[in-house]
Amino acid sequence: MKFLRHCLIGLTCMALGFLVVGQPWATQAQGAAPANGRPALYEFGSKYCLPCKEMKQIMADLQTSHGDQVEFRMVYVDEEKPLFEQYKIMLIPTQVFLDANGKEVDRHIGALAKEEVIQKLKELKFIH
Repeated sequence: MKFLRHCLIGLTCMALGFLVVGQPWATQAQGAAPANGRPALYEFGSKYCLPCKEMKQIMADLQTSHGDQVEFRMVYVDEEKPLFEQYKIMLIPTQVFLDANGKEVDRHIGALAKEEVIQKLKELKFIH
C-alpha cells in the first residue's frame, strides 16, 4: 500500500512538472541578457549530476570552438537558484537558447551530444 501511494505521489509530481514546463515561459529574462549582444546557450544543471557533468565538457568544447559567436554559460542550481526560478527550470540538465537580445527562443530538457547542440545552434542561426 505504501509503495502504491509513493508511486501515485511520484506520478502526480511528474505530471505537474510537465504541466509547468509546458507552460509559456518568460521571453525576456531580466538581468540575464547575453553579454556583448551575442546569442547565448545557458546550461542549467548541478555539479553532482552525471549528465550535467557531460554537458559541462561539451559546453567547454563549444566555448573553445564557437565562443566568438555564442556565449556559453553553465548555471548551477546551488549557486544561481534565482536564475533557475526565473527560467522555471524543473528538470536538469536543461539548455536554454537566448537570442542576442536575451529573448528565449528555444529550450531542451535532457543531455545533448555535441553534434546535436551544434545542429541546434545552426538551426537557430547562432553559428554559421
